[in-house]
Amino acid sequence: MPETVDAALRAATARLAEASATPRLDAELLMAHILGISRGALLMGRRDTPEPRGFAALVARRVAGEPIAYLTGRRDFWTISLAVGPGVLIPRPDSETLIEAAVDHFASRPPARILDLGTGPGTLLLAALDQWPQANGIGVDASAKALTIARGNAADLGFGARVRFVEGDWAEGIDGPFDLVLCNPPYIGTNEVLAVDVVGHEPAEALFAGIDGLDAYRIVVPQIVRLVAPGGLAALEIGASQREAVSALFAAEGESVTCRRDLAGHDRAILFAR
Repeated sequence: MPETVDAALRAATARLAEASATPRLDAELLMAHILGISRGALLMGRRDTPEPRGFAALVARRVAGEPIAYLTGRRDFWTISLAVGPGVLIPRPDSETLIEAAVDHFASRPPARILDLGTGPGTLLLAALDQWPQANGIGVDASAKALTIARGNAADLGFGARVRFVEGDWAEGIDGPFDLVLCNPPYIGTNEVLAVDVVGHEPAEALFAGIDGLDAYRIVVPQIVRLVAPGGLAALEIGASQREAVSALFAAEGESVTCRRDLAGHDRAILFAR
């Protein structure tokens, strides 16, 4: 007799404990995905029905280190849900710190023109466009695969007429000014050790930036300084130990910055206000 959904969840949680810090959550997300329902519906619904075909295979892939977002094909971020897949950086809650900073900065007036450098699947740009319905934006990325996914996400959200995606090298060839510039560049040092489900699956070019993790900032900081409009804001994601180094790059351009911490209390966003 096949196992029930409830029994399968218990067994999967035990298996996933060896590969994940959130084994029960992972099991529930995978089960909800294969059933075609939300996690909330799974938790509220009857779980004495038979285990669905294919659930065990998904669990095995997760145990092997494949990210949940790649297995389900989606990740929630801010107020939107995004399609993701191999070849693009998976959106993370820490990156919402940049949107929070922008919401505070534009409390009295909305931004009209937004630029997202290293947009990936459109994470920061599409979240900003959802936050400010009258805004338009440009997303730049070096990865054609990421831009294909970003365009699909924009279309799914109904933002196609408000956004343009450009394959390029950061802000090279981009004309400003922009009210809001967002950037989540690679900032991991090449010798740093990452979890298997990150380094074994997510694109290296979206993670690593030279020995000290600062190579991308050396390019984008001078570009950003020239692109921010009067009264505007640039928000750059940083690693938890990079506040001083990235601030020094702005100082070399004659500019000062502030820093915003994420919910865990780590330095997460460098803010340049014009």
